Amino acid sequence: MELKKTYKILTILLVMQWAFIQIISQYPEFIEQYYSNGLYLYISKFNRIIFGWLPFSIGDILYTMLGIIIIKGIFISIKTKKLNFKNTFFKTGAILSILFFFFNFNWGLNYLRQPITEILGFEKTEYNSNELISFTKKLILKSNQIHYIIAKNDTILIENNLTKQQIREISPLAYKQLELKYPQFKFENASIKNSLFSIPLTYMGFAGYINPITNEAQVNSLIPKNSYPATVCHEIAHQVGIGSESEANFVGYLAATHSENANYKYAGYLMATRYCLGEIYRTEPEQFDILVASLNKGIRKDLQNSQDFWASYQNWSEKFFKIFYDSFLKANMQKDGIKGYSKMVSLLINYYKTEQL
Repeated sequence: MELKKTYKILTILLVMQWAFIQIISQYPEFIEQYYSNGLYLYISKFNRIIFGWLPFSIGDILYTMLGIIIIKGIFISIKTKKLNFKNTFFKTGAILSILFFFFNFNWGLNYLRQPITEILGFEKTEYNSNELISFTKKLILKSNQIHYIIAKNDTILIENNLTKQQIREISPLAYKQLELKYPQFKFENASIKNSLFSIPLTYMGFAGYINPITNEAQVNSLIPKNSYPATVCHEIAHQVGIGSESEANFVGYLAATHSENANYKYAGYLMATRYCLGEIYRTEPEQFDILVASLNKGIRKDLQNSQDFWASYQNWSEKFFKIFYDSFLKANMQKDGIKGYSKMVSLLINYYKTEQL
């Protein structure tokens, strides 16, 4: 009887937590000061110290255990044909209440912090077609330059000699360089791991994710190596408290391009170029082929390899999981959902109005 009472209390607390999030979301300055730049710094560091030294993902194991418990519960209910809807409702509510608390307390409140434009102090304005095309041309020129520095030939596909493990190990150094300009991106006690679910993750169309409970950065071990450094930097951006996907893309790009390692710079510019070309394809299709033709042949090969990789895993489930993730983002005050990834283009254009590319 006492256990049932606990379930009811926790379910009521779930509703209260949701209401609290709706209220506190109206005060991003408070979140920024007291959570993202306060409590979260200690929580995330503690989690990375506890879990970071392990060579495997504790977060993925927790996901697996949760999945087994859910499947087992469903199986038992079907087998015994005994399903008490009232008890099931409160038991489910209790579990969700606990998960909801740890999600928001350990990481999720970062979704509600101030936008990156206010954190870094640059304006956010709408860009026009001319600005998009002009910036993309500059970005292509920069990408061509760094590609040639590495390959010594504009037709060659770059071969990154680092292993993916080495990339994970040295990625914090990119943030050390970024920290020199932006101290707010200080990153210590790395916890970056290959996802145990890399194969299903690829079929779902995702390159990585952060576990909000353990603060482990999970990276898809199957993705092409030339884009791997930028993906790792993206996940570290989540670890330093950037919730928005477009902003994590942007901060990950900044880290990669501030790195002293040329392969990181290339990965950062390659990611930015892909996003800008994608936006041009959507809004200015007549310019797309012209701009792609101006890329070094080696870069075009890289972009084609990446496209072929993801196309080889494309399946019906990818759409389902992306709809689910889109709903998840919107439920966490990310109104653009999964489309928010492309907002990185706006951040890049506005950032480089005052910075040198």
